[in-house]
Amino acid sequence: MRTVIYSMGVSLDCYIAGPDGNDWGAPDAELHRFHNQQTSELGLHLLGRRLYEVMAFWETAEERNPSAPASVSELDVAQLEFARIWKQLPKLVFSKSLEAVEGNARLSRADPVQTVQALKEEDGGPIAVGGADLAATLTAHQLIDEYHLFVYPVALGGGKPFFADDTRVNLELLETRTFSNRVVYLRYRRA
Repeated sequence: MRTVIYSMGVSLDCYIAGPDGNDWGAPDAELHRFHNQQTSELGLHLLGRRLYEVMAFWETAEERNPSAPASVSELDVAQLEFARIWKQLPKLVFSKSLEAVEGNARLSRADPVQTVQALKEEDGGPIAVGGADLAATLTAHQLIDEYHLFVYPVALGGGKPFFADDTRVNLELLETRTFSNRVVYLRYRRA
């Protein structure tokens, strides 16, 4: 059975975006390399429309970086590596409004709950879930196996929450790690 993982950067008060957007939590090179490693181990990434549109940037990030090798920073290298990994990763986009998707992505108008139930039974690598609304739907049906939080040292006081307000999830801590930029990684399994 495939593992379904919901992973996001969050504020200390567990918001993935503040009231005015999400400009508070960009990864540095060390954290980006960690994300790259995790993403390279995935077999599929599930996205809602909004996150798909945000992540479309990575489909062409390699072509847009004109830096000469001597002037490329460690972060630039990590970002270009992520772009290569992202382009190769199969993606399934759940949307009723998109007409088409690009790159290594398929568009689905099917019920995400039924789709993920079937995907979990297939052979393959772990499945990542991107987007709070999609994750809330899957959490409510107990389809997410692991929750990976990257806790940034900031409290936002409101915004888009990591967990839906009306869902209780009992968790077991599996792993922690603190990065040099003071971000704390928490890996939980649904208990």
